[in-house]
Amino acid sequence: MERNIPVFGSRLRNNIVTVPEVISQCSGIRVFGQSIKSFLFSTDVAIIRNTNANAIIAVYPFIPQPVISNALILAADKPIFCGVGGGLTTGVRSLELAIHAEFQGALGVVLNKPTPNSLITMLKEKIDIPVTITVVSEKDDIKGRIDAGVDIFNVSGAAKTADIIKKIRDLNDKVAIIATGGKSDDSIVAAIDAGANAISYTPPSTGELFKEIMEKYRAEENA
Repeated sequence: MERNIPVFGSRLRNNIVTVPEVISQCSGIRVFGQSIKSFLFSTDVAIIRNTNANAIIAVYPFIPQPVISNALILAADKPIFCGVGGGLTTGVRSLELAIHAEFQGALGVVLNKPTPNSLITMLKEKIDIPVTITVVSEKDDIKGRIDAGVDIFNVSGAAKTADIIKKIRDLNDKVAIIATGGKSDDSIVAAIDAGANAISYTPPSTGELFKEIMEKYRAEENA
């Protein structure tokens, strides 16, 4: 029997960034009692405050700065996984960023692809929140990451995402996996079927969202 799900909203908060419904099919990842199936890939505070995603992956293509992670954690109304480097920013600096993120309230930290396995081990010894590593290729040292103690794989392999997930599952069928879902329900389902526990969704930019609103206003004006 299908259960009725009560829905509450408002006339002012009906325009939010919604993640694809198909994401609900995945198992989710339970972190400190919170079940997470959908991650929003964004550092835009306005979008972060207006989405139904379960959590946020806050990774950006600049040197990680505590003031940025602090601002995002304070503004968000849901769990944040903060980027703490791993490439140009590594070693003790990444460790300090991770400790700061944990103290500020981050639910997890994310390391990028160049991260040495020794840094994963270092973080596991010093922080008490999940350590996530980004994987972009089947050639990445997946076994080494597992041996170093990584908690979650963040798979971002474009068309190869499902293949990478399957390789991880061949090595370890228990480790948690977040995967990029791509632009269609079919690609999301493929990632879930391959073994992804959660899906990350990249939202439209603020400019793209504004464009839709402006086109609506112009249509109303010309009606």
